[in-house]
Amino acid sequence: MKLANQHGFSLIELLIVVAIIGILSAIAIPNLLVSRRAANEASAVSALRTIHSCQITYFSTVGNGDYTDLPTLALYTLTDKILGTGTKSGYSYVVNPTATGVRPSLFYTTAVPVTPSGIGQTGTRRFGMTEDGTLHGDSVALTPYADHASVRSAPTLAN
Repeated sequence: MKLANQHGFSLIELLIVVAIIGILSAIAIPNLLVSRRAANEASAVSALRTIHSCQITYFSTVGNGDYTDLPTLALYTLTDKILGTGTKSGYSYVVNPTATGVRPSLFYTTAVPVTPSGIGQTGTRRFGMTEDGTLHGDSVALTPYADHASVRSAPTLAN
């Protein structure tokens, strides 16, 4: 029996609210994680395009016909400082140019998830790009591509 001056919720009412919140979060959280991974992958594709544009600019200006690595692109402020560190939006980036003076001058760059598995997985695919600007990617192994040829042999993705 409730007295007229008592206000508040009963234990049953609180348990019902907690159960509803639990059900909603069980539905929403997996969708949010999938959305985050998709956003990270879209950011990785965009970053590879940025790196490619930076490489073309470097090649045509200060590179004298050579490509360079990611820290040098950041040094010449061709890319932003965050991408220049090699990690951005849950992906790790590596740029591998041929040695200075080697002709033809080539490069390949890879993007792999920082956390490739588990609840905090940051991506489900790896990506690569070469000097021709074609985007490649797969989910075979979430490790960087071994060389220029392995990037080119990976499936081509829609640019």
